Amino acid sequence: MTAESAAASASAAGPDAAAGPSGPGQEILAAFEAAKGFMPVHEGLALYAAATGAGALGLPLLEVGTYCGRSAILLADAARGAGVTALTVDHHRGSEEQQPGWEYHDPSVVDPEVGLMDTLPTFRRTLRRAGLEDHVVALVGRSPQVAAVWSGPLGLVFIDGGHTDEHANADYEGWAPHVVEGGLLVIHDVFPDPADGGQAPYRIYRRALASGAFTEVSVTDSLRVLRRTGAGI
Repeated sequence: MTAESAAASASAAGPDAAAGPSGPGQEILAAFEAAKGFMPVHEGLALYAAATGAGALGLPLLEVGTYCGRSAILLADAARGAGVTALTVDHHRGSEEQQPGWEYHDPSVVDPEVGLMDTLPTFRRTLRRAGLEDHVVALVGRSPQVAAVWSGPLGLVFIDGGHTDEHANADYEGWAPHVVEGGLLVIHDVFPDPADGGQAPYRIYRRALASGAFTEVSVTDSLRVLRRTGAGI
């Protein structure tokens, strides 16, 4: 992201984005920073604020796209504080850009026995080190399959899964309907300028706004927080 677009994001966030719940404790923040993953601290703090606020609804907080658990630490700590549960949805075989030969491939999370990525063991170790195992339910499977059998309401849905149009739309269509009135839809890696990143998350963000069902709450670089204010998707 350019300096100009970062400044625009900060301006667009407005005063409501800076207000709200306090951040995570130092131990949780240290665990987040130590965990394998890609979310920067300032976006993580915005996610934590959203999760803490949504936790007041008394409903689970769900993440699509977990990788090794970096952002799940923040959702789990917010869930613990609210007395609710954090849910994570991931097949743990890695997204497109994490496969061999691609930019974000990490050979240390490849299972040598089957030759495929397996981030689940790292994810479990991440939660254990952070002392958060008891506050997370890991749903291991592909997002559309898990969504097809999920029927409960959710206070927050955080979409950070595959970045193709196929996967981003499937995540949105599968999980956004479960966000209750007043609940939050959070989308990561939203880049209006194609030079900054892939466009699939940006397109589902625009789709959510165009639906009339969601209203933007805050912008923190590539993280968008939307509130359900109407029916549909």
